[in-house]
Amino acid sequence: MAKRNDSLIATLAERFTANRPRHEGLAWDAVAAKLAGNAKALAALDAMETSGGEPDVTGVDAASGKIIFCDCATESPAGRRSLCFDKTARDARKENKPKGSALEMAKEMGIDLLTEDEYRALQRLGAFDLKTSSWIATPEKIRARGGALFCDRRYDHVFTYHNGADSYYAARGFRGRLLV
Repeated sequence: MAKRNDSLIATLAERFTANRPRHEGLAWDAVAAKLAGNAKALAALDAMETSGGEPDVTGVDAASGKIIFCDCATESPAGRRSLCFDKTARDARKENKPKGSALEMAKEMGIDLLTEDEYRALQRLGAFDLKTSSWIATPEKIRARGGALFCDRRYDHVFTYHNGADSYYAARGFRGRLLV
C-alpha cells in the first residue's frame, strides 16, 4: 500500500505542478503535509484517480481551511458513467437497471458530488464536460419529486439541467470533491 500511495502522491504532485492556475498561491509542500499519513484521504484520492477523475487541488475551503481536491478530467470520469442518481432511483427501475448510482459510488469512494456552485467554480478553471455531463448534488425539493440535476458545458456556457433521477446515459457520470 505504501508503494501505491507513493505513486499516487507523485501523480498528484506532477498534476499540481502542471496546472498551477487551478491553485494559485498554494505550495505543494502544504498539500503534501495534509496528505502525509492521511489514509482516508489517500484512499479517496486513489479511487478518484483509478476511476478516471484526475483529481487536482482547486483551492482552499474558506469555512474549514481545508484543501479542496476536485475531479479535473476533461470529460466526466470514464469509470463513473452510466449511473442513475441514487439508490432510490436505481431500486425503482423495473428493468434495465444501471450498475449503480452516483451517490452510492461517491459514498463508497469517500467523496461528495459537486454542488451547482462548485461545478461552476470548476468551470472557471478550465473547460470541462464538453462531450459528457455530470450529475450534481440536488436539492431535496427537486429529488422528492423524482428529479435530479446535472451540468455540462456547451457553446462556451455552463448549463444546469434536470432529468428523472432514474435515468442514466453512457455520457453522464459525476465529478467529486474531497476536503483534506
